[in-house]
Amino acid sequence: MGKNMSAGEPISITTSDDDARWMHHALELAERGRGFVEPNPVVGAVIVKDGRVLGEGYHEKFGGPHAEIHALRTAGPQAAGATAYVTLEPCCHIGKTGPCTRALIEAKVSRVVAAVLDPNPLVAGRGVLELRRHGIAVVLGTCARRATRINAPFFKLINLKRPYVIAKWAQTLDGAIADRFNSSKWISCEESRQQVHTLRGRVDAILVGVGTVLADDPLLTARPRDPVEIRRRAIRCVLDAYCRVPLDSRLVQSAKEYPTVIFHHRLLEPAAEDRRRHIAAAGVECVAIDHSGEAAGELNFIAVLDELGRRMMSHVLVEGGAEVLGHLLRHRLIDEAHVFVAPRILGDHRARRIVLQPNTKLNEALNASVIEQASCGTDIKMVLQF
Repeated sequence: MGKNMSAGEPISITTSDDDARWMHHALELAERGRGFVEPNPVVGAVIVKDGRVLGEGYHEKFGGPHAEIHALRTAGPQAAGATAYVTLEPCCHIGKTGPCTRALIEAKVSRVVAAVLDPNPLVAGRGVLELRRHGIAVVLGTCARRATRINAPFFKLINLKRPYVIAKWAQTLDGAIADRFNSSKWISCEESRQQVHTLRGRVDAILVGVGTVLADDPLLTARPRDPVEIRRRAIRCVLDAYCRVPLDSRLVQSAKEYPTVIFHHRLLEPAAEDRRRHIAAAGVECVAIDHSGEAAGELNFIAVLDELGRRMMSHVLVEGGAEVLGHLLRHRLIDEAHVFVAPRILGDHRARRIVLQPNTKLNEALNASVIEQASCGTDIKMVLQF
C-alpha cells in the first residue's frame, strides 16, 4: 500500500524491521483510545532514538491532545534528531487542537514513519508534504494493513459518510440463531454475552429489527461486569416500519434515560401514525425513512446508514434478527461480524436461521475472512471481515 498511498517519495531513509517493531507498538497504544475518541481516529505515537523509547502516547479522548503531542511532551528536548512513529499521518490543520506537524517540526525530529495517510480532506498528504518541506525524512506504509484495519470505521465515515457496520449473532452448531418460537435466550454462554456488553460499550449505535423487540424485549444497553468497559453510550435503534414497538417495552420505558431512535416508513396509515405519536411522546425519536422497494415492510437501509453517518456515528452494531442480518448480508452492507458458536445442536428445520436467498448454491456462498478466532467460555468466537 505504501507507494500507492504516498505523498511523494520518502527522503533517503527507507523502512526496516525496527520500523515495523516500533510501529506495532504504536498501533497497540492506539487501541487504548477505542471508544473514547470517535468519530476521530485512534492514533498511537512513539518517539525513538538509538533504539530507546523517549516518549509515547495515544489519542486519549475526543477533543484532547493528539498522540504525537503526548509522546513529544514526554520526550522533551531529547526528541531532537529522533524518529517519530505515528499510526496515521500527522495533522497539519487547526481543529480542536493545533497541528501535529508544527509540533514535530519544532521538536526537531529528523524522521517520521507514518503507517497510512489521513483521508480527511484537510490533511490527505498535506501533513507529509509540510514535514518534508522542513527537511524531515518521511516514510509511509509501515504496517499499513494493520493501521488501515484499526481505523476502518474512520476511513469509511470520511470516505462514504456512513458508519462501519458490525454484525453480532450467536448460533448453534447447526446454524440456528433462535428456536422456532423466535427465542434466542440463551444460545451463547455468559462469557460470550459479557464480550457483547463490552462491544456495546464501544459503539455509537446498536440496531435491531422490531421482530427482536417483540420476541425478546431487549434493553440494548452495555452492562459489563466492570463498568469501566463502558466507553460510549450507544444510541439504541430499531427498524420498525409500522411503529409496532410496544409502549410497555423496556426500550420505550427507558427512552428518556437511554437515547432511542425508531426508523419507520415515511407514509404511515392512521393507526400506525397514532402509535408513532404515542411512542414519540414517551421520549423515542421517530425518524421517517423511505421504503426499500423490495419486500413489503422493508426500510431502505442505505438511507438508515446515511442518517447515522450524518450524525457522525462511526460504528453501528447490528444484533438481529434473522431478517435484518440476512438483508444486510445479501446486500453486502456488513463490514465485520462477531459470531459466537455454541456447542449445541437444535436439530429443528423450523428454527430461525440467517437466510441470504433461497436455493443458494455452494459456489454462490458469501465468503468472509477470519481475522480472529478464539475460545470464549464454552463457545468459539470468530471475528469475520467481509
